[in-house]
Amino acid sequence: MRTPSLLGVALFCLFAMAAATDDGSVSVEAQQYCASNFPKPCGEKNFEDWYKVGPYCAKYFNTPSSFPDAEFACRQKAAGGHLVSVHEEQANSDVLCIVNKYNYSSTRIWLGAMELFQSKKFIWTDGSLWNFEKWVPGQPDNTHNAEDCVEMNWKNTGLWNDDVCEKKKNFICSFKPGGRV
Repeated sequence: MRTPSLLGVALFCLFAMAAATDDGSVSVEAQQYCASNFPKPCGEKNFEDWYKVGPYCAKYFNTPSSFPDAEFACRQKAAGGHLVSVHEEQANSDVLCIVNKYNYSSTRIWLGAMELFQSKKFIWTDGSLWNFEKWVPGQPDNTHNAEDCVEMNWKNTGLWNDDVCEKKKNFICSFKPGGRV
């Protein structure tokens, strides 16, 4: 029964966008949605504190890091690990719920996406297909020709923005059980 789930995700996004704050904190409505729709545990041995996000296992790290340092850290956390890639609305909501659980007052995080050589084309660091995006209106804008990495939760909760890769943000790592994207 997929329809109620999609309806719930749509309502969540409407609530989150309407009640998002400029500092990136999560609205009460988003917190309530996540309380009853939190992602399931990953189920992989030695990764019991990771959660299912689509076909991936994902974990939040409250360790402000530059984009390259965060990506490198993810590669050390799990075989096939990278910053999280997002391929559908439900996965985007799951990522937001994980962030909300671990740091509801400061939800800005790095996603595993970056612009390819200022081409206005974005790629996922895990090599998966770029088949979904959720930009803040007017983004990406590559301000001062210096924004090549993608964050989540700037101004509009659950939406994406391009930002300077050297800024330090918390992040979510992910890997696909079985090792292939």
